[in-house]
Amino acid sequence: MATIIDGKAFASNLRQFIHAQVAQIKEKHGKIPGLATILVGEDPASQVYVRSKAKQTTEVGMASFKYALDAGTSEKELLKLLADLNANDEIHGILVQLPLPRHINAEKVINAIDPRKDVDGFHVSNVGLLGSGQKAMLPCTPLGCMMMLRDHLGSLRGKNALVVGRSNIVGKPMAQMLLADDCTVTIAHRYTEGLADHVKRADILVVAVGRPEMIPAEWIKPGAAVIDVGINRIERGGQIRLVGDVDFASAKEVAGAITPVPGGVGPMTIACLLFNTLTAFCRTMGLPEPVDMGFSLVEGVGIVQELKRAS
Repeated sequence: MATIIDGKAFASNLRQFIHAQVAQIKEKHGKIPGLATILVGEDPASQVYVRSKAKQTTEVGMASFKYALDAGTSEKELLKLLADLNANDEIHGILVQLPLPRHINAEKVINAIDPRKDVDGFHVSNVGLLGSGQKAMLPCTPLGCMMMLRDHLGSLRGKNALVVGRSNIVGKPMAQMLLADDCTVTIAHRYTEGLADHVKRADILVVAVGRPEMIPAEWIKPGAAVIDVGINRIERGGQIRLVGDVDFASAKEVAGAITPVPGGVGPMTIACLLFNTLTAFCRTMGLPEPVDMGFSLVEGVGIVQELKRAS
């Protein structure tokens, strides 16, 4: 039976760590990090996400700046708002909730954010810095996955890692981070032939494709660490349920560790957004960063050890 990686508990510990860091900074310097969230339109799911992000921002002692714009807001108006936020010294992180209305170029908007305030890690400059092994703002979901993998496995050096999915948000940066931690990395996608054979060789399996329970237990290497990023709504037994991209019920009998859905990767994404906002603040203020993540992995050093010391 696999160890269940409790992302909800891990995220709670991380938020406690961030709250303590923010309190110390406020006491010593009289300032706190500020996070601006921008929502364009009234997509119900996006509204829920933005409310949750704003709520957790204030709970850790940070300042939350919320901007709810009409669906008819022009691209020019949005870019003007971003320019104002880039110049605002009280704001250290900027998040534009995706998806945007069709008349707005999301790529143009993302790249209009000051890379130093790009707490999503989507700006082309941060993508390039990550890819070239330099200090970057790391995308939240892959960062959360890395934290949980390090917590369970310690050093990832030499392990065979498979990332199923090649999105700019999860798949590609996840592969870069695993490679930086000295894994042997394979990326698979919808056109990959013999996917089952690739999965069977993986010591670390990260799946982020948005296809319900596409990875069965018989594909998984016994003892593998499985990170399921997928969140899919399906009807089963007359009820709507959330399931991942991995068949959790059977996979937990084979894997060494696995994240559940819900309660696995999801809670870590917002916690890492707050972590990135704190990091951006420290870099702007010339303060020591909360933890040197590095991703060259000095063994025994990293966020997991800091969290355990903080608790």
